[in-house]
Amino acid sequence: MTAIVSMLPPDWREGTFLGRLDLGEGPVPVLLAGGMVHEMSGAAPTVADLVDRRAFDPAQGSALGSAEDVLARAALLSPVDLQCIKAAGVTFAVSALERVIEERARGDADQAQAVRGGLEERIGGSIRSVVPGSAEAAALKAALIEDGMWSQYLEVAIGPDAEIFTKSPVLSTVGSGAVIGVRSDSHWNNPEPEIVILSDRHGNAVGAALGNDVNLRDFEGRSALLLGKAKDNNASCAIGPFVRLFDAGYTMAEVENAKVLLRIEGPEGFLLEGESRMAEISRPPLDLLRQAFSEHQYPDGIVLFLGTLFAPTQDRDTQGRGFTHKVGDVVTISSERLGTLVNTVATSRDAPAWETGISALYRSLAARGLLGGRA
Repeated sequence: MTAIVSMLPPDWREGTFLGRLDLGEGPVPVLLAGGMVHEMSGAAPTVADLVDRRAFDPAQGSALGSAEDVLARAALLSPVDLQCIKAAGVTFAVSALERVIEERARGDADQAQAVRGGLEERIGGSIRSVVPGSAEAAALKAALIEDGMWSQYLEVAIGPDAEIFTKSPVLSTVGSGAVIGVRSDSHWNNPEPEIVILSDRHGNAVGAALGNDVNLRDFEGRSALLLGKAKDNNASCAIGPFVRLFDAGYTMAEVENAKVLLRIEGPEGFLLEGESRMAEISRPPLDLLRQAFSEHQYPDGIVLFLGTLFAPTQDRDTQGRGFTHKVGDVVTISSERLGTLVNTVATSRDAPAWETGISALYRSLAARGLLGGRA
């Protein structure tokens, strides 16, 4: 198993990181700062409470020891708990094209290559050059409709409204080092390496982490109404290793200019590597966050996946059929200021069952006497 401390970014001693650990008695929120781990359950029993109370001063908690010592004996959990898990889709031109390809190929990977070439030639440059929601985007939409090239995915790629959907239930995410799940009946799927924003109840961004929003291309390609089955499955959402809190040394500008690296190592020796540049995103992260909160309230805050540039097309087994996961794949997502998120692929059916829901968490907190703290 990968050592937790090795998942941290090179400058981890200079930032403040928010996460969750289990030291044997149940989940506790922690802050990693100045090389030390501080348990924060006395100040706030959950990460959502900690964010709401802005309890980001390690002095409000209890020092457990050096990160090297504590993380060597702790179980690393997903760094979020009661937040709603939201995701923005089709926020990069490449991913927009791949969603249209899935739609036109009806989720059949064998048809994707033939569709890809024609679409890239006809609309690839166009959707890369317009600002979503602009007059130019509206003119492009009219032209594509006239040419019979319009798609529901292009609507959210260049239209005024972003695609914002619920990825998975509260408390269902897994952390770095955990197994990640792909439906056992999916035959065309891929990881979606992304940066994830953590916000408070008012829609204010407080930090960022890495995420893997696993996608089933065959299910969603057959019908957009299968998005729930394509996205929300056991162990299908990973976040970690920690949330890096925004401060003078790490700001939203760092997110907007970050590089996200992907590496997939297959059990048969297959290797796929790629790089995503957040500068290519079509909608600013704060605009996506604003749209998520525009007509809804989230009293425990949200985490928001910002979308991915990756839709791997490298052939794996059969020429022209592209990429799909195999059980045993090791997926490594990394970014210089956020660290490394690493997960091993299993089927959602065989991945460890999700058994700790909201009621179980609160029973655990009550048993440990952590619910009588400050309001």
